[in-house]
Amino acid sequence: MSSLIESVGVVEAARAVRTCALPEVLRGPTEARRGVEQAEADLALMDRLGGRVITPDDAEWPAWRMLGLRQLDPEQDEAAAVPLVLWARGPRSLLECTERAVAVVGARCSTGYGNHATGEIAGELAVRGWTVVSGAAFGIDGMAHRAALAVGGCTIAVLGCGVDRPYPVQHDQLLAEIAATGLVVSEYPPGTGARKHHFLARNRLIAALADTVVVVEAGARSGARNTVKWTRRLGRPALAVPGPITSAASVGCHRMIREGEAFLVASAADILDEAGPLRLSLPGKVPSAPEDNLSDEEALIYAALPAVGSRVPRSLVAETGLSMPAVRATLSGLEIAGLVACDDSGWYRIGGAGTCFAGGGG
Repeated sequence: MSSLIESVGVVEAARAVRTCALPEVLRGPTEARRGVEQAEADLALMDRLGGRVITPDDAEWPAWRMLGLRQLDPEQDEAAAVPLVLWARGPRSLLECTERAVAVVGARCSTGYGNHATGEIAGELAVRGWTVVSGAAFGIDGMAHRAALAVGGCTIAVLGCGVDRPYPVQHDQLLAEIAATGLVVSEYPPGTGARKHHFLARNRLIAALADTVVVVEAGARSGARNTVKWTRRLGRPALAVPGPITSAASVGCHRMIREGEAFLVASAADILDEAGPLRLSLPGKVPSAPEDNLSDEEALIYAALPAVGSRVPRSLVAETGLSMPAVRATLSGLEIAGLVACDDSGWYRIGGAGTCFAGGGG
C-alpha cells in the first residue's frame, strides 16, 4: 500500500481501494474494509478529543525521522513501512518534540531497582530538554513517562491502538496527563483495539522517533529487544542499563551488552554521549557537482532548486513528478546534509560542503 501511494498519490490510491482497481497482492488484504468510509467520523471524533491526524503533507510531520524507515528495504521486511498517517492528542508539535528525543523502554514487571534507575535517567533527560519517548506500558514505560512529567518535561506515548482507547486501561489517567502537556501518538485510527502484532509494529515508531533507545531491565524474552533491533537497523545506537547479576529482570540487558547489541550506560550523561551527533547514510563530502554524490531523488530535488531564489515543496512536486511525502523527506535529508535550507519564501541551495551529522542528536 505504501508503494502504491508513493507511485500514484494518496487520493488515487484510495479510489483504487474502493473500486478494487488494485494489484492482486492488495485485493485480499483490503477487501474487508473496501466499502467502509470512516474518514469523516474519525476526524469528527478526533476533533471532539482535541486531537488531530498528521499526514506527510503537514508541517509537523517528522520527515527526517521517517527517513530511516524509508531507507529500509520493504521487500526484506514489510513491517519497515513508513506510517501512512499519525493520529495525535496533545498540544506539542511532533516535529519539534522529536528534534532531541530518547526512547526509554523495558520490562513490564519491573523491580524497585529498575523503577529507580528509570526515574533517575528519564527525569535527568527531561530536565536537560530531551523528550522521553516510550510505549505507556506497565513497568519501565510508565515510570519513564511519570519521571518526565514530574520535572515538567516533554514525553511522547506511542500506542498500539487508537489514541482514544487508553491501553492499558489502568493508565487512563497517565495518558490523560501526557496528552495535556506532551503527545499521545498512534498510526492506528481512533476506535482500533490493541492487538499483539500492533505492539511489534509500534516498536519501530518508538525507535524511529528517537535518537537512541535505552533499555532498563529486560527479561530473557523481552519485547524491548525488538525495539533494539529496529534501532540498530535505523543506524542509531542502542543502549542498556546493567542490573544485579542475580536479577532475572536484567538478563536481557546483560545479554544485549555481552553480544554487542547495546552499549552499557549507567546515567543520563552516558546516554547523551552516545545519542549525538546522529550519523545518517547521507553524503559526507560534497563535490563541486553535489548531485554526483546523491541518490536519484536527492539529485532530482537538488537540481530543481534554483541557484538564486527558492521553491516551495508544491512547485517541486510539479517540477520533479515526485510525491509530496517524497519531496518533504528528501528536502529534510538534504538539509541535514548541509546542502539546502528553508525560510518563509521556501527551500533554497546553500553553499559549502555538507556533512552527514545532525548536531546535538537532532
